[in-house]
Amino acid sequence: GAPNVSTATSVREQHGRDESMHDCAPPDAVVWPQAVGQVQELAALCHRSRVPMVPFGTGTGLEGGVNAVQGGVCFDLSRMDTITELSLEDFSVSVEPGVTRKALNSHLRGTGLWFPVGTVGTSSDGRAGDTCGAGDAGRTGC
Repeated sequence: GAPNVSTATSVREQHGRDESMHDCAPPDAVVWPQAVGQVQELAALCHRSRVPMVPFGTGTGLEGGVNAVQGGVCFDLSRMDTITELSLEDFSVSVEPGVTRKALNSHLRGTGLWFPVGTVGTSSDGRAGDTCGAGDAGRTGC
């Protein structure tokens, strides 16, 4: 519905750039799914309609990955911000893509664990492709 979809120019421009040197390339629309099922439904709709999908976490990437160079729909995942599982025994945590590094570290406070600062953005979804999170990751066993 309306609070979860926007075609406003200012919102589209905000989601069409990151911290890279690339010019803004806004999507045609921005959606804020709040559950995996919503992401699946939206992705299926975009696939059937042959509309490009662009994921968006915090916009702090350095590669221009959020630039919608062919238009399409931007999936802003910031509202999917739940930490779903924490296992202190095996040093693992499961999070939704909108969980930021700061939020995760706040949750981990007092456990002796932390998620180190990396060379990519501050949301967890930006880390999925780089396996580790760099920075202090060598010290933490990555």
